[in-house]
Amino acid sequence: MFYDMTRGNPLKLILSFSVPMLIGNIFQQVYNFVDAAVVGKFVGAQSLAAVGSTGTIISVMICLMMGLTNGAGIIISQCFGSRNYSEMRKTVTGLVYIVAILSVVTSLAGIVFARPILLLLSTPKDVVDEAVRYVHIIFAFTICTAMYNSAGAILRNLGDSRTPLYALIISSLINVGLDLLFVVVFKTGVAGAAAATVIAQTVSAVFCVVHIIRYREQLNLGGITFRTSRQSVRRIFQTGVPAALESCLITFGTMSVQRLVNSFGAMTMAGYTAATKIDSIAIAPIISIGTALSVFAGQNMGAGNIERMKKGLYQTLISLTGICAFLALVILIFRNQLLGLFLDKNEAFEAISIGSKYLMVVCVAYIVAAVMRSYLNLLRGAGDVNTSAVSGVTELVGRIVFAYILVNYFGSTGIWIATPLAWAAGATVPLIRYYSGKWKTKKLV
Repeated sequence: MFYDMTRGNPLKLILSFSVPMLIGNIFQQVYNFVDAAVVGKFVGAQSLAAVGSTGTIISVMICLMMGLTNGAGIIISQCFGSRNYSEMRKTVTGLVYIVAILSVVTSLAGIVFARPILLLLSTPKDVVDEAVRYVHIIFAFTICTAMYNSAGAILRNLGDSRTPLYALIISSLINVGLDLLFVVVFKTGVAGAAAATVIAQTVSAVFCVVHIIRYREQLNLGGITFRTSRQSVRRIFQTGVPAALESCLITFGTMSVQRLVNSFGAMTMAGYTAATKIDSIAIAPIISIGTALSVFAGQNMGAGNIERMKKGLYQTLISLTGICAFLALVILIFRNQLLGLFLDKNEAFEAISIGSKYLMVVCVAYIVAAVMRSYLNLLRGAGDVNTSAVSGVTELVGRIVFAYILVNYFGSTGIWIATPLAWAAGATVPLIRYYSGKWKTKKLV
């Protein structure tokens, strides 16, 4: 099903479009969730700490590529809204070339610099070898991740949020089966978990690419050639680099936090890793609805429906308020049971206690994250992409400053408190920008 978001009830369209993405985001988290659960349960807390320490380095190395993919998606949605299919096809072709080149560069850089970066992050020596092994396997197949994200972005911005979901369901089931086979049966440790993830991502990428080729006429991609234009490529970089910068800056903030977490030892690392896996699934509705709002904004900006964009934003904020309250309540009540999915209650009691504190602090601030994401996604869909970079800088500075100050007074709990404070700092930027009204003139095509 393809959604034309320039017609119909805004909230109904946004929520309907977000449901497949929500399920897809949850399945996306299942990759890391299963890796962590299987490794933590069957290999041990030390190996779980090794897997957990790799998240930030992987995010940093692929942030430019993912930012450019998201930037191209904004252009595609606005082209769709304005019915400029010729420019849309050139944008898709340009994205393919860019992602292919960056995949090779990212793979090489990730393999070469994995150990130095992990050591820079103060990764303990007793887990660094396993962490490097995990990262090397993931980066060797960066092209698979890039293919899925690019194809998924193209489909979503053309109004198809279901195909990426089907791809993730299939690949997630494969990931679960291979995790158990490699780690539990063959005893391959973290290397087996990484291999399972890579194989599963390859399946999802192929599924989406084949779907685009098969339904190219319905997607208005029929007649696409291998030719793009300098203008199309330049526009992808103009929209994608700010998004990539925002993502990288947030990740750098996370790296700084990870360095502090690592300094407290393996138990704190394990507790933090388990808690962030739960946190990632809990905020999936915020991310999914925010992404749907961005597609909604892009299509309507292309069609010139400014007032409709405003209405969609306000309706989205109201719905997210209730969702965030529910999520916070669930986590507060069941946090220890959820952490028990990753960690043995007898052998890793300290890690569970640490993870519980993290969840208690962060979950009550989900509404702050929802406000920040909603305004940012509307502005991004409108083409006002530089605001994302400014917000990213603000959140980065807040995350580092708050964490390094509060850790002196509250220990590791101070690191957890810094997260919602950084969200609040980052939210001020899109709020000011939105109510200035300057975003209304940022149409891309």
